[in-house]
Amino acid sequence: MGSLVSNVAAKFAFFPPQPPTYNIQREGAKITFARIRSEKNIHVHLLDTKRGNRIVAMYWRHPYARFTVLYSHGNAADLGQMYDLFVQLRKHLRINLMAYDYSGYGASTGKVT
Repeated sequence: MGSLVSNVAAKFAFFPPQPPTYNIQREGAKITFARIRSEKNIHVHLLDTKRGNRIVAMYWRHPYARFTVLYSHGNAADLGQMYDLFVQLRKHLRINLMAYDYSGYGASTGKVT
């Protein structure tokens, strides 16, 4: 019964964009966003979770940053939708920015919980 309740709750509480607004691709050892201009200061990572999923995380480096912000987006977005905002935050606030997608969002594997 508990599993049924959590599945129903997840359907009403979480709204990842369908289809995802971005894809990732490998360029040798480097992972990049497909169809988005690759930039030397943006690093894409695949992180393994304890539940066996792989989530996409991105690190935007600013050459003059003194601070790094960890950004957790809302539940109805993915990294592709947030990309332009992240570029502007990094540029105008002169910060490094780390952001990630949740399991089941964007190109991350797993189901939404």
